[in-house]
Amino acid sequence: MIALIAEKPSVAKDIARIIGATQRNDGYLSGNGYMVTWAFGHLIQLAMPEAYGVANFRRESLPILPPDFQLIPRQVKAEKGYKADPGVLKQLKVIKEVFDQCDKIIVATDAGREGELIFRYIFHYLNCRKPFVRLWISSLTDKAIREGLDNLQPGERYDNLYLSAKSRSEADWLIGINATQALSVAAGQGVFSLGRVQTPTLVMICSRYLENKNFVPAKFWQLKAATASGGISFTAQSTAKWEQQPEAIAALQRVKDAGQLVVKSVERKEACQESPLLYDLTTLQKEANTKLNFSADKTLSIAQSLYEKKVMSYPRTGSRYISEDVFDEMPERVALLGQYPRFAGYAAGLDGTPLNRRSVNDGKVTDHHALIVTENLPGELSKDERAVYELVAGRMLEAFSGKCVKDVTTAILSAGDTDFTVKGAVMKVAGWRAVFGEQETGGDEEAASLPPLQEGESLPISNVELLEKQTKPKPLHTESSLLAAMENAGKELEDAELKASLKDAGIGTPATRAAIIETLFARQYIVREKKNLVPTDKGLVVYKIVRDKKIADVEMTGMWETALSKIEAGSMDADTFRKGIEVYATQITTELLSVQLSVATGETCPCPKCGNGRILFYPKVAKCSNVDCTLTIFRNKCDKQLSDKQIIELVTKRKTGLIKGFKGKNGKAFDASLVLDEQFNIGFSFPEKKWK
Repeated sequence: MIALIAEKPSVAKDIARIIGATQRNDGYLSGNGYMVTWAFGHLIQLAMPEAYGVANFRRESLPILPPDFQLIPRQVKAEKGYKADPGVLKQLKVIKEVFDQCDKIIVATDAGREGELIFRYIFHYLNCRKPFVRLWISSLTDKAIREGLDNLQPGERYDNLYLSAKSRSEADWLIGINATQALSVAAGQGVFSLGRVQTPTLVMICSRYLENKNFVPAKFWQLKAATASGGISFTAQSTAKWEQQPEAIAALQRVKDAGQLVVKSVERKEACQESPLLYDLTTLQKEANTKLNFSADKTLSIAQSLYEKKVMSYPRTGSRYISEDVFDEMPERVALLGQYPRFAGYAAGLDGTPLNRRSVNDGKVTDHHALIVTENLPGELSKDERAVYELVAGRMLEAFSGKCVKDVTTAILSAGDTDFTVKGAVMKVAGWRAVFGEQETGGDEEAASLPPLQEGESLPISNVELLEKQTKPKPLHTESSLLAAMENAGKELEDAELKASLKDAGIGTPATRAAIIETLFARQYIVREKKNLVPTDKGLVVYKIVRDKKIADVEMTGMWETALSKIEAGSMDADTFRKGIEVYATQITTELLSVQLSVATGETCPCPKCGNGRILFYPKVAKCSNVDCTLTIFRNKCDKQLSDKQIIELVTKRKTGLIKGFKGKNGKAFDASLVLDEQFNIGFSFPEKKWK
């Protein structure tokens, strides 16, 4: 009997159908000598500090450096702390039974770093010793699955990939747990989440926000002249920019006095624009944010859905290239799009023509090639799925199309010792730009076309005006610009040597960047204002504390990401990386524990139970800041959300005023006061009935 484990049920069912395992059982499918089961993403996680006998949020406990990490089933929030997810425990039991009955395992979790980690953590947690092989595919079409099953890879071939994933997981634990607890202990109230990639990303958003907010615009003036030649009107702007208005006015008068523009020079050249490369995940997310206003997380979710619907290749790719053997299939894929209404006309025009090879490079294909459509035309798709599918399909057509060729004319005109410039462009060959029919957006000074100008020619000035302008700050980050900043973290460094060493280093990976941004939303560190990412007061408080600390160091984070890639490639030892991370975690813990700060967050009051702490307010609970005190008040009481004011009244006076709108188990509403008894349990006090 052979076991096969997929990352989720839908993928398991697709593979089971192909291998003939069609009998349904609780948590697995069987038949034809196979038992096919599945995970639900990460079923296993690293244990929290208490598993190692360490008290949380205690200065003397930090840094927390477990000698060996323990694996535990995925946890969910319970009324008191956390507990193992019952659904996870049930599926782990099924997986163990399937593995125990089989001679070998086919690993069919997603073919990437996290997919490998999902399987290996389950494998080690269950103490399984069965041999395993790897199904490594880039799409879920029947053809790809069959080819992958015919070409199963030895499991040990992916040991370094696992070590890289394990190192990432442990590094995030060491830095996240220690930094979060150290800052929270130093603050003395509240929990302030920090992370290896999360915190440098927050710093990028906050620093751009403050730079934008504190920017003082400087005024400047330019001249704009209107003229015509051969019946074609156009305008030109002065090359000079004046910082003083009187100087600009004087120049304006001189131009008016001259009354005409003289053509000083005309440069005509052919400009070729190469077709764009295929999408990797990050580029797709950037485009979807710009063109569709989708968040990075939403784009990834849709791309994953299209992958599971067998119409798009594996989404979590960091490559923008395909290999030679995949390129051999591209004429068929292009022809297929001839049946897709939006691209039918364009795809038909490519039929039989040599395809552009710019995106073809075996050496630049990582675990997975760039995003492409599969041999399956999509059936029923949602509006959002169709929009993302068309981005990928359209980019594929663009990538394999010819260059865009334009004739560009640049002219310099002069009047009254002031030079003016104007640029015009005429499309000769649309090339790849014809896929979506998009025109490149030109600057203010670019005209669609210019008349045939000659050097020395004099042109009448029909109007000249003074333009008042001002310098602009860098715009606030959008998800698109933030993804670019995360991808190119090293490019903003000033040190040339460091910049060179981090040339290809980003922070996070294509697969994790969306989750990192979503974490910042979940922590209430940032919010969306239209398309812009704006820090909250809480986010700015954290930024001001950490901005000059090691935890916020983009360069260091980029170097860790490079190190993880080296572990995957087998050129760095995972234990060496772990030791480096432990040193780093110790340094940031020491730094953050020494922080002197006061983080006031609204109303508070002394704790009535221990007398040492203060009551801290959270979205779902209020509890004492003293880690040794157990006082916790849940906001939701019988379907009624308690306000900060009501909780303060309860803990200071031991009884609230009458609160209306509680609901009993029978669904009936009632009014009552809340009472805090001597054991600090909460009860109800009902108003006395008035007898007539």
